[in-house]
Amino acid sequence: MKTILVDAVNTFVVDGKINQEMYELLETFPNKKIILTNANDEQMKEFGLEDLPYELFTLKHNPDKVDPEYFNAMFEQLNLKPEEVVYFEHNEDAVKSAKSIGINTYHYDKDKRDLDALKVFLSNSDNK
Repeated sequence: MKTILVDAVNTFVVDGKINQEMYELLETFPNKKIILTNANDEQMKEFGLEDLPYELFTLKHNPDKVDPEYFNAMFEQLNLKPEEVVYFEHNEDAVKSAKSIGINTYHYDKDKRDLDALKVFLSNSDNK
C-alpha cells in the first residue's frame, strides 16, 4: 500500500485551517499519509502547521520542493522510494520536480478544489 504524500499549504491547510473535506476524503484511505512542506519553524505557526493529524515533513527551504533534491532527501530520511508513494501538490513547479524523479504526482488545482478528481487519482494510484 503506497504512502500518500500531501502538500501542506494551500492544499491540506488553507488560511491556517485544515481543509476538512480533504481530510475526510483522505481518511477513506487506510494508507499512511505524510504532509510535505517547505516551511521553516516561524512559518509552521504562520501557516497553521503545528497540530496536524498526519506526520509532517519539511527541509525548511533547504532545498524547496521545486528542487528534486528535496524529494531525494525525504526518501532517504523516511526510508521510502518513489514507487512506494503517490503525491498531490498545488505548485506546478513542485509537481514537475516530483515527477522528474519518478513520483506518481497529481497537480491539485487550489482554486478548483476538485476533490472528486483527487479521489479518482488516489483510488487509481493506491496499489499500482
